[in-house]
Amino acid sequence: MLVLVTGAAGMIGRKFVERLARDGRLGSEPIEKLALTDVVAPAEPNAMFTVASRADDIAEPGVAQALVKDRPQLIVHLAALVSGEAESDFEKGYRVNLDGTRNLLEAVRGVGHGYRPRFVFASSIAVFGAPFPAIIPDEFHLTPLTSYGTQKAIGELLLADYTRRGFLDGVGLRFPTICVRPGAPNKAASGFFSNIIREPLAGKEAVLPVPETVRHTHASPRAAVAFIVHAATMDTEAIGPRRSLSMPGVCVTVGEQIASLRKIAGDKVVKRIRREPDAAITRIVAGWPERFDPARATSLGFRAESDFDDIVRAHIEDELGGKVE
Repeated sequence: MLVLVTGAAGMIGRKFVERLARDGRLGSEPIEKLALTDVVAPAEPNAMFTVASRADDIAEPGVAQALVKDRPQLIVHLAALVSGEAESDFEKGYRVNLDGTRNLLEAVRGVGHGYRPRFVFASSIAVFGAPFPAIIPDEFHLTPLTSYGTQKAIGELLLADYTRRGFLDGVGLRFPTICVRPGAPNKAASGFFSNIIREPLAGKEAVLPVPETVRHTHASPRAAVAFIVHAATMDTEAIGPRRSLSMPGVCVTVGEQIASLRKIAGDKVVKRIRREPDAAITRIVAGWPERFDPARATSLGFRAESDFDDIVRAHIEDELGGKVE
């Protein structure tokens, strides 16, 4: 099996690639070659199969065609400009998140000759926009209130149409906020959700820019990788024409996040969180959904954590060697 991963240098991409290298297969299919791409060349894992890494800009003409010329059976499209940067740089957001996605879809279509790969598209709950019902179902209309959400919503529509026309077998994953993200803070508007857990656990100060009453839905990096693996191997006949699914997660307030941190790591760690209100971040987050019904996804076998304590513990185990500063 040949697998292509775009955005493979990002956090989820790296963890997915590590999972493939460890398992050596997807479902019953052994992996023969793994092709990785991002705007910087992704690190190549130690694997028992061939790994090829390259730096690419899929919004550039001809790049997407080169990526699919060997007819990968699975394409995992994670490459994207994060939400905060997509909002602040309108042109770059559409170039990366829309033009890059369209180029890749068109490249797949252009191969022809019966080529129909599984295409897993990383979408987002930002495709939904207020006003919301108390619990948002998959069927809720796509009326995003950010440029990032708009770009992802267009990607979902394209994915469904290219699947309907038989060019590929698409599965769109509406990720909740992935928390706790390892590494340094990025420009995502949602970054503080991870910062207020990750930084204090590492002995550093973190800034909280929103009120503790802000409610959101989260899943761990472990769960995110499991979502992709399941989307890559599942029987897609049961999905039907609505190809994008809201993934399961843990719905909590920021205050409940902090309570989990206190329960697991103590007051000393929690005191490293500094409140510093940011009206711009608060406004962006206010346009996101808080709670949604992942019934379709769970009925199809997607799973996440059951509470936020599990998410904190997963970060300590996976990133801190089980130790807290």
